[in-house]
Amino acid sequence: MSEPDRVLLEGPHSRIQEIALLIRAGRDFVRGFRALHFVGPCVTVFGSARFDEHHRYYAMAREVGGGLAGLGFTVMTGGGPGVMEGANRGAREAGGRSVGCNVELPFEQSHNPYLDRWVTCRYFFVRKVLLVKYSYAFVVLPGGFGTLDELTEALTLIQTRKILQFPIVLMGRDYWAPFLAMIRTMVEAGTIAAPDLDLMLVTDSTPDAMAHLEKYAVEHFGLKRRKIDASTWLGERPLT
Repeated sequence: MSEPDRVLLEGPHSRIQEIALLIRAGRDFVRGFRALHFVGPCVTVFGSARFDEHHRYYAMAREVGGGLAGLGFTVMTGGGPGVMEGANRGAREAGGRSVGCNVELPFEQSHNPYLDRWVTCRYFFVRKVLLVKYSYAFVVLPGGFGTLDELTEALTLIQTRKILQFPIVLMGRDYWAPFLAMIRTMVEAGTIAAPDLDLMLVTDSTPDAMAHLEKYAVEHFGLKRRKIDASTWLGERPLT
């Protein structure tokens, strides 16, 4: 855990220290809002930072990034290496736009070289808010604890109707099979309802994933007709 998160979560501090923590978190949000205000509409791609460019999941992410760019989306990732880099790279190579929300970590923290714009957050929770706020869908490739955290938070937000009609695509059928088995167990136990998962597609096919997003993100949200207010009174910069 990065030091800012550790300090934030270690318990009560003096009132002055608590106010300072709030101010630092607020600065994270302001930087993120300013940097990302004009970059959308986005689709966020999640996955492991530990796959190099020779791995099949890196290649899959690269293909996904190109497909998303072809739909007119800006590809947003956590900004790091591995799957994130593959998706950003694919978007860049397809002539699309590519952004990242990085986080300060003792490892895996530097941004990848395929970003048109990035913001670095001190706090994990700020980063997670930004990755949801500017996205109209998630594409989730194989990953570890962080990827599962991001995926299950998105599913929770959909289940609790904090976000509506939000498509999620899981890429890699074999990898996600145990997770899907656990979900079926939860449905059978009554802890979740089957309709909560209606907008989740599991596939190995990038064309199928793009068709799903075309229907449930582009068409549903009317993104082809979406206009963005270009005023920059907070100093935001359009992404060119």
